[in-house]
Amino acid sequence: MTTPRSEPAASTAHGAMQSADIDVRLVEVAHFDHQVTGVSVTEDGRIFVNFPRWTEDTEVSVAELLPDGSLRPYPDAHWNSWRNAKKNALSPDDRWVCVQSVVADGRGSLWVIDPAAPAAAFLVQGGPKLVRIDLANDSIAQTIAFDEQVAREGSYLNDVRLGSDGRYAYITDSGTRGALVVVDIESGRARRVLDGHPSTQLEKDVVVKHHGREIRRTDGRGVEFSSDGIALSPDGETLYWQAVTGRTLYRIATRVLQDESLSEDEVADAVQRVGENGVADGLWIDPQGRMYISALEDDAIRVRDGERVEMFLQDERLRWPDTFSQGPDGTMYVTASRIMDSIWHDPDAPPRLSTTLFRFTPDDASAARPH
Repeated sequence: MTTPRSEPAASTAHGAMQSADIDVRLVEVAHFDHQVTGVSVTEDGRIFVNFPRWTEDTEVSVAELLPDGSLRPYPDAHWNSWRNAKKNALSPDDRWVCVQSVVADGRGSLWVIDPAAPAAAFLVQGGPKLVRIDLANDSIAQTIAFDEQVAREGSYLNDVRLGSDGRYAYITDSGTRGALVVVDIESGRARRVLDGHPSTQLEKDVVVKHHGREIRRTDGRGVEFSSDGIALSPDGETLYWQAVTGRTLYRIATRVLQDESLSEDEVADAVQRVGENGVADGLWIDPQGRMYISALEDDAIRVRDGERVEMFLQDERLRWPDTFSQGPDGTMYVTASRIMDSIWHDPDAPPRLSTTLFRFTPDDASAARPH
């Protein structure tokens, strides 16, 4: 299911392009036989990835990438035993239905977001959930199920960030009606906020393109994803997000999201427009406060430092850069999910789409930036 790749030898000068389309700073870590979206690296260097059920009934949803390049179904075979073809015979509350994101919290746990919407379509009742796995013993420590008030029909819970104090989780809903979901981890209580607010919706004047060519489904529909990319400031006090079908980055103080006494209008009034990132999927903020942006229209990664947004790395292999994670040594990882190459947008594509995990060194972003 996966092929390990050795690091390429390169005598090219730092930051130089090996060719017009390949950047030597981008190193292939693993190549998968299925469509990957999420990646997360733990505080001790373990790597986890996930494969959503979008265009195939994949046999592994969440896996640990082992040092030899093989994939270990995680946390075990049972949790990976769901199949679309057997959905009426299998319980969805204790199996991965359609996992979108995996995130290590740096405190010994891996969190898994399962929107339970195969093909990003209809929800499997009883399937939407946020699950915490204890990395010390590879066992399920907590399952927070989302009812229809949180995971409504048409929703697609996308990505999650965990507060620095471990008390709250923040999730984007990139479905037909965008929103944020705030989860009180101790009680398991979850609630939608900014539901239908302009900041969480797709921008209707945006048409997502790839190198200038519109990305459309075979029926003419374009890319239509609401609030998706999400990032938390290093101090945990500010949450950022944006729609894929959009250009604009927004933020809000996490204390506002945590305050259940505030009205919807009061929460909405606390939203701030940061600026334009351009069309993007994944977001990540490093300890220095730099935001990495998956510039999917250009096979690229941009970096926001304050108000400045600049191109950092561009490589033809980065077809739809999707999710970022940062390892304990500072190395950045990014998946290329190739969404524009899937059968959704290319009728000649196979249901099973091969994809890749890459890594790069974030220090290059600082070195390349003018001072």
